[in-house]
Amino acid sequence: MPRDNKTPLIQKIARRAHVTFTGLKADGEKSLHKHSELIGLVTAVRAADLKITPRKTKAGCGAAALQNPPVTYMHICETEVFSMGVFLLRSGASIPLHDHPGMNGMLKVLFGKVRVHCYDKLEDNVTASAVSPHFQPPLDPSQTGSLRRSLLRSASEFSESSGPCLLTPARDNLHQIDAVDGPAAFLDILSPPYDPDDGRDCHYYRVLQTVEQEAERQGGEEEEEEEKEKVVWLLEVPQPEDFWCGGEAYPGPAVSV
Repeated sequence: MPRDNKTPLIQKIARRAHVTFTGLKADGEKSLHKHSELIGLVTAVRAADLKITPRKTKAGCGAAALQNPPVTYMHICETEVFSMGVFLLRSGASIPLHDHPGMNGMLKVLFGKVRVHCYDKLEDNVTASAVSPHFQPPLDPSQTGSLRRSLLRSASEFSESSGPCLLTPARDNLHQIDAVDGPAAFLDILSPPYDPDDGRDCHYYRVLQTVEQEAERQGGEEEEEEEKEKVVWLLEVPQPEDFWCGGEAYPGPAVSV
């Protein structure tokens, strides 16, 4: 068969994503890692394929900069099966630690560099009668129900030459994304899309320090390798006040599924 060189790459990604994620749902499969065709297409995508121009490295300052959103989003398409768009982070911006309940996802950097901290949720909320560590600063007893024991699985940097960062319902489902050394942008694919009415709302978390960890920090005992897996405690919190997401028009090829 002749190669399809006329169809935009982002359209090929959308079609393959629809087939892949529909199959995942039908088969009850939970892992994206075996789906090499979709991963290969996403790995190949670049900012130019979406007609996105990399932003200049310019740190914002003054009142005008404070009024601009730290992160903006370009909507590409959304169906019942998946959503796809582009997040753009200003220099120094972060997308706070958050989850993707029951969802698979792919993150592919288009320009710049991001650092992604990935976590697994080990268990549901801790009951008031359960034994939990002492934290510094101390928690209010009413916050016990918002505690989550989690595993910091990795802290890795991704650039446009990297493959996609993958998440599944059970693995790497919580993550924080930080722009490194300037602005950055990434293609974001989620399946199924967020839907609060169907139990898929976005929840934010804060990493807590235990009394022991704080004592080690005060004593100058830093972690040798942040990337090593370790058990941590997370506290579910409202959306941080310094984070909000604005909208931008998507300038790339039209996508239909």
